[in-house]
Amino acid sequence: MPAIIGALGAGRMGRGIAHAFAYAGHEVWLIDIKSRDAGDAARLHQDAVREIEGSLQTLADLGAFDAGLIAGMLGRIRFADLDSAAAALATVDVLFEGVPEVMDAKREAFAFACAHLRDDALIASTTSTMLSTDLATLVARPQRFLNAHWLNPAYLIPLVEVSPHPGTDAEAVAQLCALLQSIGKKTVMCQAVPGFIVPRFQAMIMNEAARMIEQGVATAEDIDRAVRYGFGPRYASMGVVEFIDFGGLDILYHASHYLARALDDPRYGPPAIVDRYMQEGRAGLRSGKGFFDWSQVDPVAYRREVMARQLALLRQLDLVPAPGPSAPVS
Repeated sequence: MPAIIGALGAGRMGRGIAHAFAYAGHEVWLIDIKSRDAGDAARLHQDAVREIEGSLQTLADLGAFDAGLIAGMLGRIRFADLDSAAAALATVDVLFEGVPEVMDAKREAFAFACAHLRDDALIASTTSTMLSTDLATLVARPQRFLNAHWLNPAYLIPLVEVSPHPGTDAEAVAQLCALLQSIGKKTVMCQAVPGFIVPRFQAMIMNEAARMIEQGVATAEDIDRAVRYGFGPRYASMGVVEFIDFGGLDILYHASHYLARALDDPRYGPPAIVDRYMQEGRAGLRSGKGFFDWSQVDPVAYRREVMARQLALLRQLDLVPAPGPSAPVS
């Protein structure tokens, strides 16, 4: 039976989550608890519906699904303002909090929600900057609380980073992951540490891109071409850690030490785990062990599988070159 979903906060994230769950067949409450007059509340509702409908129409126009289904999807989304929020929250099975990234706003939102949610309801914050260990102190039933960091646009990007705190019940984690996976999301578990996984990567990559422009290493256009046609396809078809083991840990080891020396910047040096694995002979695929255990993997078959993954992605991106004309036979 489909769950009743609540999206607390009618901004970009709340609308994206409402879109994702309504698309998948769930009833959704888009809930705004900010004090507004009737006209402002109506305009917010209209803006939210217009944005969600526009996103759905764009996807349909691009061939993702039949546009005839849009009306039914929108019909599964209901809007609750401050006056009706309490009644809406009482019906919700899972609530995703997406109010502004300000502790006072989080505190107020959780206090209001917890006063009206059922005891068995799950609560997940979508924060990208706060930790579940900190926010758990703001909810009435912390055992039913955890973070679920969606990536924008929430209705399109598959990944959700799930970050429980030590007091989160294992059943609550399993329940949330199962729900997310049922609508096509890919979940990953992450400790309650600043930056989670993807934002931590993003901060480093984006800052390095800006730094290279600042230093005159390359233009913005060429940096983006390098990402779109090199960095991006490589790591979309292989995970970063898989790529380390595939190429060999020694490549990372030597390249990192070289860059740290050549650029006179210790941040390019490898972490201690890379040095330790090198000393232990854990070079990756060819040695049978690196970050992963490769001892039971057929290297030839695996390399063929990797090439198939990469080729499939390049075909989707229309980046597979056609072969040249055959040379005349003399």
